[in-house]
Amino acid sequence: MPLALVTGATAGIGAAFARTLAGQGYDLVLVARDAARLSALADELSTAHGISGTALPADLSTLDGCALVERRLADPGTPVDLLVNNAGIGLNRSVLASSTDDLDRLLDLNVRAVQRLTHAALTAMVPRRQGAVVNVSSVAGFLVMPGSTYSASKAWVTNFSESVGLLARRHGVRVMALCPGYVRTEFHERAGIDSTKIPGWLWLSADDVVRYGLRDLRRGLLVSVPAWRYKAAVLGARYVPRAIFRRAAMRTGRRLGRSEPT
Repeated sequence: MPLALVTGATAGIGAAFARTLAGQGYDLVLVARDAARLSALADELSTAHGISGTALPADLSTLDGCALVERRLADPGTPVDLLVNNAGIGLNRSVLASSTDDLDRLLDLNVRAVQRLTHAALTAMVPRRQGAVVNVSSVAGFLVMPGSTYSASKAWVTNFSESVGLLARRHGVRVMALCPGYVRTEFHERAGIDSTKIPGWLWLSADDVVRYGLRDLRRGLLVSVPAWRYKAAVLGARYVPRAIFRRAAMRTGRRLGRSEPT
């Protein structure tokens, strides 16, 4: 059976990846901080789909947590075929209203952990000339989000994934950035964001995001943006003059209270 390692697996997009991949016959290594929820999900998916589900509790905002998962990705005895870097956080405060500890933790999880785990996975996959990495980014990375380090971190994830993906494809390995917009998960609640201000038509389901993402991974895309409304937003972000886009972002940010996608 193929083996997938999914981070941030206890809820939202990570849990949707775990359920979808288990249904497709993948054995799973599930990573998150909440050991109890993680073990319960691993047991549930193992029973429901006849796969091997393993819980690997780790805090990826720490070097020790990253090192633990890196060692698992490097294990030649049971190689990982698919890495899904989904773990991430947002802050419902501008950079001026955030502590340096909060800002560092966001970058440690959203950027450093993605880089370290992607590197560990590719180091094991490239010699085998097979494997894939999905880094869950956000459409926010294409947009101007006033005072947001979250959007800056996701811009890095998308650029990093696309750049590394160009290199890895020469070696038979795929790397893709998955960039959804607003998704109904625990993300906004955990970040203290009032999601009631966001229009209903902007929301995506985690299952749909995963379905789009795995389809685009099979197609060999370097960047996947689920749903046409978000594809249009990304197109606008790339071609509309930046001054116009900045003014629109300021108005939208005030209206939505700086709610961040994904």
